[in-house]
Amino acid sequence: MMKSDEDRRIRDIRLAELVKWCMISGALDLNLYEEYDVKRGLRESDGKGVLTGLTEISDVVAFRTEGGRKIPSEGQLYFQGYNIMDLKKGFEERKFNFEEITYLLLFGALPNRQQLASFIEILSQYRELPNKFVRDVIMKAPSMDIMNALQRSVLTLYSYDENPDDISIQNVLKQCLSLIATFPLISVYAYHAYQHYHNDKSLLIRYPDPELSTAENILRILRDDGQYTELEARVLDIALVIHAEHGGGNNSTFTTHVVSSTGTDTYSAVAASLGSLKGPKHGGANLKVENMFADIKENVPDWGSDDAVRDYLVRIMKKEAFDGSGLIYGMGHAVYTLSDPRAVILKEYARSLSEEKGLTDEFELHERVERIASELLTNRKKLHKPICCNVDFYSGFVYSMLGIPKQLYTPMFAISRIAGWSAHRIEELVNEGKIIRPAYKYVGHHREYADLDAR
Repeated sequence: MMKSDEDRRIRDIRLAELVKWCMISGALDLNLYEEYDVKRGLRESDGKGVLTGLTEISDVVAFRTEGGRKIPSEGQLYFQGYNIMDLKKGFEERKFNFEEITYLLLFGALPNRQQLASFIEILSQYRELPNKFVRDVIMKAPSMDIMNALQRSVLTLYSYDENPDDISIQNVLKQCLSLIATFPLISVYAYHAYQHYHNDKSLLIRYPDPELSTAENILRILRDDGQYTELEARVLDIALVIHAEHGGGNNSTFTTHVVSSTGTDTYSAVAASLGSLKGPKHGGANLKVENMFADIKENVPDWGSDDAVRDYLVRIMKKEAFDGSGLIYGMGHAVYTLSDPRAVILKEYARSLSEEKGLTDEFELHERVERIASELLTNRKKLHKPICCNVDFYSGFVYSMLGIPKQLYTPMFAISRIAGWSAHRIEELVNEGKIIRPAYKYVGHHREYADLDAR
């Protein structure tokens, strides 16, 4: 039954009244968090995460210990015990490495040539969606947010699985490999569907090439002409590598552990992790950085002037410019202190790509903002250590140079991080942990029940 304008107006008035009650009833006395020593956000008072689990998959290091004191150090990231910087040296031998890193995360060891070739072939065989899935699922009611389309597609894949609830390691591994292989297809096809139905663009669905790497196939099926340079594909590959895993405590990976601990199916666990990653405080941060730089370029005529850039960054910090948040996006990290190794690696590749694209001015602007923002934030917070940029500071810039649309920035993160989520899901199931159930303290008041007419 169609609602009249008057019906909608009355409904909206009633809804506004309910919102007021939500705000009133949901507000807590924030002093109670300190009184009961509640670790808000599962963080200690110094910002360090509360220890909630154990893992061998990756390690994030930002301090060294001397004489019982924690000393800030250059950030280090380890995948299954291997320093990412050491792994990077090996990347020079091969053009594409995301598949090798995925093998390492899942199986705990670096593959030999035969094992790697076999694994790449397995992924290639799984890089195929069910018959008519694109037409019946992705093309139906295409979402304006590709993360929602990806989440919906993952949940729907449950219906195409002959044994979706089997959580034996053999079956879960098969499901995870299929998701790792098909995430790029779902994401890019969902973007094409969105462009076709919402922006009247021509619809082109190109099948992946089994001989190509994940990074190459993404560019091939995304671009109208299917063409790309070797450097473009290598830069995208390194972006996938450094985003593949980052410890068990980040929000989306912790979500993987929490949901997997209930014994639920792989599709439900991964869909929950996607919901976490979608949030702008997590996977959507690089888009905030790109929007901030667009604002800086629009309002600072002389990008090459330290003084002009510094003045505008001060205005941003004073909430007088950009989005009024007072934040310089892409600066600072919950764990890293002196440097984020992922940002260090990606910056190097961003420099090379900017030279190929004729965008060295934009790269130099990023360097200038990084340097000046670190000084400003350190001085404002009166810290004895510098604030470093994080991986989001350069990832959006890299994606923009690759011609990847903003709607796919966070899905690109998911395409990479599904490797880490899969490793952590398997680790949770192998160790048969207890269901994760932290405590919340009730701080309301007990009340006597009153009948409806007596209220």
